[in-house]
Amino acid sequence: MKKQHLIALDLDGTLLTDDKEIHAETKEVVRDAMANGHIVCIATGRPHRASINFYNELELETPMVNFNGALIHHPKDNRWDVLHSPLSIRTAHKIIHKCHELGVKNILAEVKDHVYLDQHDDEIMEIFHTQDDNPVTVGRLQANLKVDPTSILIHPEEEKIKALREELDVHAELIDHRKWGAPWHVIEIVRAGMNKAVGLKKIAHYYNIPQSRIIAFGDEDNDFEMIEYAGVGVAMGNAINELKDLANHVTDTNENNGIGEFLTDFLKLNRKAM
Repeated sequence: MKKQHLIALDLDGTLLTDDKEIHAETKEVVRDAMANGHIVCIATGRPHRASINFYNELELETPMVNFNGALIHHPKDNRWDVLHSPLSIRTAHKIIHKCHELGVKNILAEVKDHVYLDQHDDEIMEIFHTQDDNPVTVGRLQANLKVDPTSILIHPEEEKIKALREELDVHAELIDHRKWGAPWHVIEIVRAGMNKAVGLKKIAHYYNIPQSRIIAFGDEDNDFEMIEYAGVGVAMGNAINELKDLANHVTDTNENNGIGEFLTDFLKLNRKAM
């Protein structure tokens, strides 16, 4: 009998094509892997509301890692042991104050699926899936944000990113910050010590999967810890060079069914031609 693996999928630049869709072949292979007894989960920097559609599209019934590990929960099982690790409100307000001093385009704070936006911005609201039934509070964050946020997202001018990240390093004991890739030069902040590997470890323990049988796919700097933790860390062909250097394997790009190609070969799935 084939040994069961836990397969962790990042979303943007990994599972999703550049058009933010799941490649048709990738979807088929992932479902094949599940049919063969393997466990698939999503591990993303996105909030729950911006990832649940892909979770449902793959017909998953597993826990999910959101906010780079600051929220680990099970969308279909309320009894599952949720781990929510927000920033302290005091630290959040210090960061917001510094952003205002430096001057940034906008700041967005999230408390699970509730969004607090410093200034109204239709484009930002669309990107962060704040439409539909997701509650949004628009206006001064310093006044409106009164509870510990799960994450803070800063949208600076591109030329101010370096200076802003240097300022954020002052809070290194309290926060971790990552930069999104182009075209969104967004800086994402979560509580220190929160990363996708934290979530992956919790999920693997839940399913009793050893570290050696964890396969993780990623492409950006928020995937470092997860790729390093997994027994089989796989960087996408479009991944940043630092992640490729860290990974055990490099597969094809997100546009070319990189996940599907790797899983078919590594798990020896008997694939029928599409």
